[in-house]
Amino acid sequence: MLARLGRLVLAVLLVFVRPMHARAADERDPLAKARSLYKEQQFEAAIAAAEQARLTQARADSADLIAARAYLERFRASAASDDLTSARDRLRRLDPVRFGARERVEFVVGLGEALYYEGAFGAAADVFGSIVARAEVLAPDARDRALDWWATALDRDARARPDLERQAVYQRVRDRMRQELVDRPESATGAYWLSAAALGQGDWQAAWDAAEAGWVRAPLGTDRGKSLREDLDQLMERGIVSERAKATAMSPDDLRGEWEQFKARWAR
Repeated sequence: MLARLGRLVLAVLLVFVRPMHARAADERDPLAKARSLYKEQQFEAAIAAAEQARLTQARADSADLIAARAYLERFRASAASDDLTSARDRLRRLDPVRFGARERVEFVVGLGEALYYEGAFGAAADVFGSIVARAEVLAPDARDRALDWWATALDRDARARPDLERQAVYQRVRDRMRQELVDRPESATGAYWLSAAALGQGDWQAAWDAAEAGWVRAPLGTDRGKSLREDLDQLMERGIVSERAKATAMSPDDLRGEWEQFKARWAR
């Protein structure tokens, strides 16, 4: 699932093109500059600007939050333990009491990411769950990303559990994603994880059906379904085809052909 997380680079902050006058203002304000650089994925420069911003005591906590998120993104790309340690240090030392609603959400997301990268998958899922349970705190795209983090953390946690517990974890994901698709039929995360969680339970038929449903529903997404369809293709190749082949008399090649024919019928 890490390939999917590779697309979750700004789990809450949205990337956008800033007007030139706003960029000029950022140059005069180290905190605004740090935030802008983070959004532009210039993480090293964002950290440097955040360190400058935290010299002003009233802005130290906000600056540490930006730096922590930037270090987490660097760790995701490099797996350098120093980056994870630096992120954790900044999350530990800041005081979130003064944060407004947006920064509180960013703080919780940062905690969840740090726990996930530490391997505390169950704890990370609990942290992300506190966000995804409240639809009003996130914009739709950011909500989809946080929901993806939640499901991915549960998936990693489930793998080490006994079968009975693992089944219950994946059922929890399936139930949540069904509801998400009722509320938001365009949710790429809902479509993907409805299929992936069924596969985690060994229910290959439901996984196959959900993949087909996700494929035809994909154009509802913001990128017209490109990312979701790539993910569903990988899920088919990585697991659904082989599981269905084991349970039936069909060969993997025949099943791949069936999937390709289905996609061709629904090609844009």
